[in-house]
Amino acid sequence: MRASWAEAERAEVRRARLRVSVLVGLAITVMVTFVGAIAYVVMVHAQETQVTRELQYNARFGVPGIAPKCAWVFVLKDEVLDLGPLEVPAGFPLRDDLGSVRSSGRAISRDVSANGTEYMVLTAPGPNGTVVQSVFDMRYLLADRTHLLQALGIALAAGLLVAAFIGLSVGRRTVGPLAEALARQRRFVADASHELRTPIARAYLRAQLLSRLAKAADLPDDHRDSLDALARSIRGLGDVVDDLLLSAQLSERPGQAVDLTAVAGAAVKSESERAAERGIVLSVAHPGTPLEVNGVATALRRAVDELLANAVRHTPEGGRISVRLGVAGGWVELVVADTGEGFDPREAERLFERSRHGAGENRFGLGLSLVREIVTGHGGSVEAVGHPGRGARFTVRLPLAGQRRNPAALRERIAAACP
Repeated sequence: MRASWAEAERAEVRRARLRVSVLVGLAITVMVTFVGAIAYVVMVHAQETQVTRELQYNARFGVPGIAPKCAWVFVLKDEVLDLGPLEVPAGFPLRDDLGSVRSSGRAISRDVSANGTEYMVLTAPGPNGTVVQSVFDMRYLLADRTHLLQALGIALAAGLLVAAFIGLSVGRRTVGPLAEALARQRRFVADASHELRTPIARAYLRAQLLSRLAKAADLPDDHRDSLDALARSIRGLGDVVDDLLLSAQLSERPGQAVDLTAVAGAAVKSESERAAERGIVLSVAHPGTPLEVNGVATALRRAVDELLANAVRHTPEGGRISVRLGVAGGWVELVVADTGEGFDPREAERLFERSRHGAGENRFGLGLSLVREIVTGHGGSVEAVGHPGRGARFTVRLPLAGQRRNPAALRERIAAACP
């Protein structure tokens, strides 16, 4: 079993590497395509300029039957059309253009598709009252364009392969330090948290001892209250360190069969005293048989503890908190519901963000974000439902021991069944 924090880091590194690879590959591909497009446009422009010049030259000086290869010249003089001795392509000359130029005196230029190829045609007034029509067959120039496009396609395909290789190489080199930094950060958090646990535990014990001595010595109330507040602050600091250490070490701890019924029962027993002090009714309901899931017992206990602590913090005196366990479709469901202050339904997902706290919560820590990390790390899901002034309900779903489930598929199934 892998914890979601470590998995999220690895997934983020993979995504960053993929993004870098895609961006590098895209940049190279765009560059190759841009250069190829420029080459194609330049070639087409040069061809059309060359053909236009030849048409203009033939219109001025061309003689029927003596035109260059792939070109024809027709001359209309005194209602007589001279086609020359060469074989004329079907559909030529364009007699309508000849008549229009003769009557208007303005040249006409057009492209004609005929005989399976393209022709450029220029009809213009000629010397001595003639009308000259110059025709150029573009088939060889079009073939050159096709060959260029094929060459560009091959170059683009090769460029894509090179871009993919370069992108992967660049991505590996650029994202590698990120992965190493994340690993170092996780090791630092684990080492620092581990080293801090002992002195914090000692400070907490001494603060408790001072608080008891203060009560025995009958010190002023404000002094005793200050010592109690100090003990609570040190305990809160210890909880923060425990949260950090648990998040950092989850990926290194193997999973085993854990009875969630026993875990929930122990958590309820631990929290019952604090709930009783505030007049909160805390109840637990379960099938009475072990409900085993694969995971780390301490991590699951931490998640249930946090859900109960969160419910107690936000439930007023005289309220109720219920813990229910059951099985539904191969999933173990643990529901913690309270009659507390609730929350805006739009804030449901944001409650699980790191360092995010609900209204009225002053405790600093990972809180509900750690609950989600633990649950998702065990292959499950957690969701929150609540309304202002009408309480809240947190539902944890974990796969039964020996089963592997997809939390995303579960959420889709729940959404389909409960629109």
